[in-house]
Amino acid sequence: MIVSKFGGTSVGTFEAMQRSARIVAADPNRQLIVISATSGTTNDLVALSSELDSTKREEILGRIEERHLAIIEQLRDQETARNDFYTEFSNLREHLDFVGRDKRWKDRLYAFGELMSTRIFVQVLRENGVKAEWLDARDVLKTDSTFSNADPVLSSIKKKADTLINPEKIYLTQGFIGSDIFGNTTTLGRGGSDFSASIFAEAVGADTLEIWTDVAGVYTTDPRIVPEAYPIHEISFDEAAELSVFGGKVLHPATLKPAMRGGVSVRVASSSDPDAPGTYIVKEADQKPTIRAISLRKDQTLLTVNSLEMLHQHGFLAHLFNTLAEHKISVDLVSTSEVSVALTLDTAVNAANKVELTDQVLEELGHFAEVLVEKDLALIALIGNDLQKTSGIGGPLFTALENYNVRLICHGASPNNLCFLVDHKQAEDIVRMVHKKFIER
Repeated sequence: MIVSKFGGTSVGTFEAMQRSARIVAADPNRQLIVISATSGTTNDLVALSSELDSTKREEILGRIEERHLAIIEQLRDQETARNDFYTEFSNLREHLDFVGRDKRWKDRLYAFGELMSTRIFVQVLRENGVKAEWLDARDVLKTDSTFSNADPVLSSIKKKADTLINPEKIYLTQGFIGSDIFGNTTTLGRGGSDFSASIFAEAVGADTLEIWTDVAGVYTTDPRIVPEAYPIHEISFDEAAELSVFGGKVLHPATLKPAMRGGVSVRVASSSDPDAPGTYIVKEADQKPTIRAISLRKDQTLLTVNSLEMLHQHGFLAHLFNTLAEHKISVDLVSTSEVSVALTLDTAVNAANKVELTDQVLEELGHFAEVLVEKDLALIALIGNDLQKTSGIGGPLFTALENYNVRLICHGASPNNLCFLVDHKQAEDIVRMVHKKFIER
């Protein structure tokens, strides 16, 4: 059994939907199809969530309607697709008038993107000979009530999947959305469609999870920065997990966890070039180069906490991390000395777990330490194998970086990554230089 997930660009136009439908039709083992909102729709819904001006609201709604009608108007059975689309679109309009604008209200609003796209894509599938049934993801994907970044309740999902999903049938469902025990719509955070697909794959015991996107697999680095970057044929789960966490654009950081738990193999491929091999993510890769890929994550913040109370004292770090935990602040890298701790925080707008360093947090930290905040930094990570015990990496790397100021280095904590923090203005130049020196064929 194959679970196939198609991203927004893979269903963003009629032509893209047709390509994706042909991929589904080419293999009868593709029995559970998970798709995102059409490209640009979630951004429009996010804009709607904060827009109070009625004229601007109508402009945004007009864009959403036009985008979907452009697809519907090229179908053979336009009437069915149009009626199904307008059912969801009318619900969207009504929801905008509800009193709310809290996270619960926003999650319901954002869910309309996937609901509208699946209403149309199920018709596209049928016109390509795939007898797919439309499935509301919220009936299966049960979560807690942490709106905007919900956690799946795996035991409930497994039970629902066993009850509602017939392994003899083909289903089309939504990524990104679920529901809590009270029936409220929840979302898994931006980019959560990959995560949804992985959870579904684990729940139904799939053999393979396919992630169909607009690139031909996982690249050695971002090809928009380094034109010489190339797709990786095979990569281990451990490497891919590090790559996604440290800024790889192809996979949502949480995607691989359910697949790894369920023993589901993962393939990343291009819906516009389905015959290309793509990238296979496996438990153990046949080849294990020391450096496989380079990732870049911009908009990072360095928080340095300094206090003489740290000197030969116990409990300071516990106090620091308890304070951060109370404010749900996730820390990436940590470097310590006798009297200071430096922490990196992901403050990018589209971060999977965006951190907000509020004045309240800084005030609480200031009660027991001096605090310095540095912004406009970038995190570069070298992803590979046995980096913590391979000689000859650190010397050449930091010799190459002699003309750049490196603010923080993290090496040895993981066998699969070596990362460092630099000024964001220099980051792309550094990625190009490091790729040429360590990876380029």
